[in-house]
Amino acid sequence: MAILDRPEDIMLEQNALGLEDGDAEENAALGGLVGWIEGRYNRSSDARQSDEDRWLTAYRNYRGLYGPDVQFTEEEKSQAFIKITKTKVLAAYAQIVDVLFAGSKFPIGIEPSYKPLGVSGPLHFDPKEVTQDTINELTGGEPTATIARPELLKQTGPYEEQLGPVEDKLRDGAGKTPTALTFEPAKEAARKMERTIHDQLEESQANKHLRSTAFEMSLFGTGILKGPFALEKEYPNWDDEGKYDPVFKTIPKVEGVSIWNFYPDPDARNMTEAEYVIERHRLSRSQVRALKKRPFFRDEAIEEAIDLGPNYNPHYWEDALEDNDASGKIERYEVLEYWGVIDEETAEEAELDLPEDALDSGEIQINAWLCNGQVLRLVVNPFTPNRIPYHAVPYELNPYSFFGIGLAENMEDTQDIMNGFMRLAVDNAALSSNLLIEIDETNLVPGQDMSVYPGKVFRRQAGAPGQAIFGTKFPNVTGECLQVFDKARQLADEATGMPSFAHGSTGVMGVGRTASGMSMLMGAAAQNIKAVVRNIDDYLLSPLGKSLFSFNMQFNFDKAIKGDLDIVAKGTESLMRNEVRSQRLLQFMQMTAQPTMAPFVKYDYILRELAASMDLDEDKVLNDPREAAIQAEMMAAVAAMMPQEQAPQQPPQGGAPSAEDPTGNGGGNIAPGNAPQPGAEGFTGGGGGDNGGNPPPAPPQGQPPQ
Repeated sequence: MAILDRPEDIMLEQNALGLEDGDAEENAALGGLVGWIEGRYNRSSDARQSDEDRWLTAYRNYRGLYGPDVQFTEEEKSQAFIKITKTKVLAAYAQIVDVLFAGSKFPIGIEPSYKPLGVSGPLHFDPKEVTQDTINELTGGEPTATIARPELLKQTGPYEEQLGPVEDKLRDGAGKTPTALTFEPAKEAARKMERTIHDQLEESQANKHLRSTAFEMSLFGTGILKGPFALEKEYPNWDDEGKYDPVFKTIPKVEGVSIWNFYPDPDARNMTEAEYVIERHRLSRSQVRALKKRPFFRDEAIEEAIDLGPNYNPHYWEDALEDNDASGKIERYEVLEYWGVIDEETAEEAELDLPEDALDSGEIQINAWLCNGQVLRLVVNPFTPNRIPYHAVPYELNPYSFFGIGLAENMEDTQDIMNGFMRLAVDNAALSSNLLIEIDETNLVPGQDMSVYPGKVFRRQAGAPGQAIFGTKFPNVTGECLQVFDKARQLADEATGMPSFAHGSTGVMGVGRTASGMSMLMGAAAQNIKAVVRNIDDYLLSPLGKSLFSFNMQFNFDKAIKGDLDIVAKGTESLMRNEVRSQRLLQFMQMTAQPTMAPFVKYDYILRELAASMDLDEDKVLNDPREAAIQAEMMAAVAAMMPQEQAPQQPPQGGAPSAEDPTGNGGGNIAPGNAPQPGAEGFTGGGGGDNGGNPPPAPPQGQPPQ
């Protein structure tokens, strides 16, 4: 096997036994696989139709559009739609984004296990006592290496095998001096793994895709995030001669997937139970042809699919989403991406080479791309252990369905009530604001203009009895309609858990009129968002973090990031990253400032948490223990070079003569007979004072001092 530099190549070479271009007989052999996948796609599409109706209703309420089931009579003049649903959805989306990105990092953390396996325990050392020979034993003689680089400690085996007697030298430094430090290889590996994952997420613009997922989660009830999967990213670069020479780097890609293009196993209730997932792509001719650049895509099958012409048929819901009254021909290709299991017989009919571990189970995990009946790509699932690279997170969990419940669905009825009574109020206001005029023409002169305007004069016939013109005013019930509207809006607050004052509505009365009362209301309103963020932690961030961890453990060659580590989803933790958390940390530091309590406190952890609560990058503003020791030595050396300022001499204190101080001047250098005069430096006496320099006695009560 040739040596491959890219993790993607190694992944495909080791785990993806794909099919190369073949003849017509091979394509015919793939016909059974095509029919099998299309059957799964049609089954999933039929099973989620009721969910599509729910999503369409939520989308129309968000956009302020009436569906085809709403019919207006000729008497109804107003067709107003009050878009309270849009306000609530955007408020929920803003709160979720604010919580997830409250810190300066993506809300995924890596921490060492409580008892990490295969990693040395804490190593204690004194920077002053560790000699260069010890460092050479640790680092293999590299002159630029330091103790804080565990990748040099672990070269051919576990840490214990490499350390040997050096570990005893390090541990001997503990307790000898108060400057002894502790180095923990597991924490160092966790820190480097976390930094690696955050760099990868930043490269793939994961923040943008996570925001898109959070929006669909708030609106439709379910958000989908895909990844990680290997993707070759192009970085612009020009050589010295000005020629464009891009640099390509393989990164783990993370991207958001629209819920409309996501077709999961209809019998599954979550991604853990799903046996397969199908993603529907809408690609142009250029995008389909660009698939040739990706690994294991079959060039002949792609060209055959393109020659057959565009095959994209829009679904009924696409016209509603795109506001199209009439659907026409779309010059696009429908490509299905399948991730899941197939049975052994189907795989053998497709002439797919199976790994040995799949022959015993009777089924195999694959990834296949279809278009126009052609298999564009067919590979074995490259991930070990096998996993489907999709994550579905619900806004509100529905334990009996794969798709969750969104905010727009929760206030569907109250939105209809608000629309209905607002239309009634507008129509009644229009009717009651004008008079209904009744005219008796027998009392008027014929041929007159019956239009009514201010200053209008009607001519009556002579001798005609009774009133000729009558004005009828309809009762105004707009106030009663608006009362029902306001009540429905309050019910919408209750149904969604998103009160109006949480998104800027004014007019809060009662306890909300004070600052402390408003703080209590906002804290109660945040409970609903906390539940949503917990769902994000459990169904999105934690599985995504584990997938990224597995990806790096499987394809990354940096030994420093390998180890027994735990994935920590920090979405809920972000709720505490505010001023209250900072104040609590500072109070705890003040409480533990006593010398008897200081040995029990991990100040490095407290400082990192304090920096994180202030939205600072702790890796940039804080030193590790070894760097802190070096910095302390440098500061001590600089302080030693600074000139010492002499303390100011204390003025002599007078007193009674003694054997040590016969002059009685407090040990001063003033000889007898040379006492300072009043007003001169060193004079301590006063008017009426005794010879010892003591202050004069206080004047009798009732007399002013002299």
